[in-house]
Amino acid sequence: MKLVKKNIQSTARNVLLAESEAIRQAMDCIDDQFEQIVETILQTSGRVVVTGIGKSAIIGQKIVATLNSTGTPSLFMHAADAIHGDLGMIQANDVVLCISKSGNTPEIKVLVPLLKRTGAKLIALASQTSSYLCVQADFVLKAYVEHEADPLNLVPTTSTTVALALGDALAVSLLNARGFTSQDFARFHPGGSLGKKLYLKVSDIYPHHEIPTVPLNATVHEVIIEMTSKRLGATAVADENGQLAGIVTDGDLRRMLNRFNTLDLGHLRACDIMTPSPLSIAPDEYATHALKIMQDRSITQLIVAVDNQIKGFIHLHDLLKEGLV
Repeated sequence: MKLVKKNIQSTARNVLLAESEAIRQAMDCIDDQFEQIVETILQTSGRVVVTGIGKSAIIGQKIVATLNSTGTPSLFMHAADAIHGDLGMIQANDVVLCISKSGNTPEIKVLVPLLKRTGAKLIALASQTSSYLCVQADFVLKAYVEHEADPLNLVPTTSTTVALALGDALAVSLLNARGFTSQDFARFHPGGSLGKKLYLKVSDIYPHHEIPTVPLNATVHEVIIEMTSKRLGATAVADENGQLAGIVTDGDLRRMLNRFNTLDLGHLRACDIMTPSPLSIAPDEYATHALKIMQDRSITQLIVAVDNQIKGFIHLHDLLKEGLV
């Protein structure tokens, strides 16, 4: 096969330009019919069953994944497998979204009458509104494209991009109509760093640490021993009532050495070198909030406290370990 290496950059740009223009034109297809489709899905007590064949099937699987993750129960059924038993997954209260550029492929022509017999509502996502699929469907989501991105107008490129974009538009419209929140999203995404950002709280982390604490009158030696033994690079300082009075960090120790030009530090106490009224965070705050405080203030640890009562520490390394950074 002969390789032609020329105009590579311009070819790539032309593909992106063609696909972006096709998506822009798809905006004209968002009309009352689109609203009716959204309302139909919202009112159904069943699921959205997405079907297609070839590249449309791959796009359909992504749309299903997006719908499921945003609160619309969905499943994928391959058009070819449907006539070999998978049709049994469709119930009368479902809504079927059938994706096909032409709407006239042999598999689709066989499948559509079978779908209509189930009693499920049929939505066509196709380019040709005069096609067999669109004529038979209850609703049509027009995905018209003038030309594929390749010069031969053969490879599914622009058409699949528009179908995917319309699927996203449908999913987000449903999300918005349902009043879907970040907490709802977290329920469907408990794994990975994304899920952790949405549900992980300070209380899930700080109990794993010891609680380095010294009294106001602790010697510098005692402060260093406490910081070293608890391995957090800091210690809380508590007053006579056990309430948070300050914090001593590695930085405080360095500043102490700069302030006192003597090796005789025996007269110094924790209250002399601590940072008073330190930042703290409540256990029920999200870990991402703790991260923001640390980043904004250029610090590596926060005291966890409730009504000035010391509960523990949360460290930047904890958030790194959880994948939040």
